[in-house]
Amino acid sequence: MQTAHLRQVAAELNIKEHQITATVDLLQGGATVPFIARYRKEVTGMLDEVAVTSIRDRMKELKELDERRVVILESIDKQGKLTPELKARIDKARTITELEDLYLPYKPKRRTRGMIAKEKGLEPLAEAILKQDTAFDPVKAAWGYVDAAKELATVELVLAGARDIIAEWAHENADARADVRELFLSKGIFQAKVIKGKDAEGAKFKDYFEWSEPVAEVPSHRLLAVRRGEKEAILLLRIVVSEELAVAILKKRFVVSNNSLSSKEVLMAIEDGYKRLMAPSIENEVRLLTKEKADLEAIKTFASNLRQLLMAPPLGPKMLLGMDPGLRTGCKIVCLNAQGKLLEYQTIFLSQGEARGREAAEIVKFLIKKHQIEVVAIGNGTASRETEAFVRSLGIKGIQVVVVNESGASYYSASEVARKEFPDLDVSVRGAVSIGRRLQDPLAELVKLDPKNIGVGQYQHDVDQGKLKQSLDDVTISCVNHVGVDVNTASRELLMYVSGVGPVLAQSIVKYRDENGAFKSRAEIMNVSRFNVKVYEQAAGFLRVMNGENPLDASAVHPESYTIVEKMASDAGVALRELAANDKARQKIDLKRYVTERVGMPTLKDIMTELAKPGRDPRAHFEFVQFKDGVNTIEDLSVDMILPGVITNVTDFGAFADIGVHHDGLVHISQLSDHFVKHPLDLVKLHQKVTVRVLEIDLQRKRIALSMKGLVK
Repeated sequence: MQTAHLRQVAAELNIKEHQITATVDLLQGGATVPFIARYRKEVTGMLDEVAVTSIRDRMKELKELDERRVVILESIDKQGKLTPELKARIDKARTITELEDLYLPYKPKRRTRGMIAKEKGLEPLAEAILKQDTAFDPVKAAWGYVDAAKELATVELVLAGARDIIAEWAHENADARADVRELFLSKGIFQAKVIKGKDAEGAKFKDYFEWSEPVAEVPSHRLLAVRRGEKEAILLLRIVVSEELAVAILKKRFVVSNNSLSSKEVLMAIEDGYKRLMAPSIENEVRLLTKEKADLEAIKTFASNLRQLLMAPPLGPKMLLGMDPGLRTGCKIVCLNAQGKLLEYQTIFLSQGEARGREAAEIVKFLIKKHQIEVVAIGNGTASRETEAFVRSLGIKGIQVVVVNESGASYYSASEVARKEFPDLDVSVRGAVSIGRRLQDPLAELVKLDPKNIGVGQYQHDVDQGKLKQSLDDVTISCVNHVGVDVNTASRELLMYVSGVGPVLAQSIVKYRDENGAFKSRAEIMNVSRFNVKVYEQAAGFLRVMNGENPLDASAVHPESYTIVEKMASDAGVALRELAANDKARQKIDLKRYVTERVGMPTLKDIMTELAKPGRDPRAHFEFVQFKDGVNTIEDLSVDMILPGVITNVTDFGAFADIGVHHDGLVHISQLSDHFVKHPLDLVKLHQKVTVRVLEIDLQRKRIALSMKGLVK
């Protein structure tokens, strides 16, 4: 079966079978996706992370399918009903739906009308009727089953029982179910309406109070929105399909066109079976299938947003003042050094009289001078624009002021991670620290949060949580390893995402570092408890030791390739440390001379690329953004106003932009461009600077409609 799976996955993904085999072998050997994609290109034939992940996930699905297949075969076999033909069909089933359809007639269930009829001995009559022999009279035959003791006092009761059996046979027929399921998927219509009396309570679902859309066309975000309305007991949702078409499908499969008396009984049975059994069953299945599809779309969008957020340009190592704005309880300010270490914190009040305002100004000026602050980071919550205006009014030269998206900072403040790091600090002070740090290095700070709480998805709490977690973990691992991690400064939360490391080893690295000081080389990492050769192989290339004994330790060159680079330097007649700085020396290197059975041109080219810019951060350069002066609240907006903004979230239906008024505006997909846009991600991304026009302002619901038409360069 494993060989069959390899062939199947190769065909599905359009990847050669030997590449699938090599990748599966590496995964089963404990290799991680980032390691395989970065350091085993020769083995896999240059497969990237997307391909490796797809292979991993599909093989897992097929393994789970096989496990379910075994359970089903054992169950039917114990019942003594496993025929060679049935076993062959089960063995050939390629989806869980096919398997469950085949298993349905044999699946343990509560007593049904058909079961009761069989217990009364009516199965032979049902079989005879289903044959639809023109010479067979079901009414005459039914007289032989009349028995008051069995609650079969009349011929009609007997025939009704036989029809119950036939109805269940039709309902449990795998081929018939497949046909009707396809009808629901291709011709079905989702319909939703508001539950009587829930209009006011469910105002946010107003767009779906009288809604219908084809099952085959409904977008992910609308289906998830309607399902949420149903879950909150605001909406009623169902799938409507033509009963006439459905019965016609079943009639074609079960009714012999001879107008016999038996055929009429069969038609009555399948009509009843469809309405009573199959329609509700298939509707539930299609609801699940469409939910799974919608989940995948939502998860895909969420993952794309998360990648952009984690890979956002870092400000870098700057002395920084972080501010968590507040009116009643004051504005919390923290001073961080270039590595994000908390130096000092204060609380200032900006809206409680002139005296408090003057005091706040003096405190901020003093702290900026004392700690040689270079940048002020202000959270974008309530009073952020007022706080920004206050800082700018101080007229301190050389200071950059940045408004930072603080989404998720409150979750960090109350988290176990924050409590361990700052056990004696107030949650709002922890929030100010997080705001400052996420400006210095978004990746290093945001890995401390559950991605679901960062606020860059749609309906993230409604989708399959297992699949969501796997996808978001994959993105986080990919980003962390793509950027690389300084083993001497990284937090436990950042280290745990490094290839092969995990939470326990990450804690061991931090403990070793605390007890022995900074690592001087990658090789020293092997001294960490439980850090064995296998883990070192997976992790070393992604861990950086800056300014260490070996210059390659600060690069993405894997230690297993050090001897190759050392030979290159020797052949070029330069010191190892000089090879990176000497373009002419590198240009003289003939890579073909260093090809071996294990190391091919892909790895050698990667090495040369890394040597040209050793340890370079792959993230983009940070750019400062300034909102329009005088536009601080939603009340300051007016229709047709042109404003600068920053994309904060991308969904299937559009993108949200921060324009500096505490409420992000929506640029609907239809307003993103003068041209057709298939998906917002094709045009915009998180943190992108944009220019928008105000289309509509809903003060009551705090909603802002924006447009980028005519403004996209």
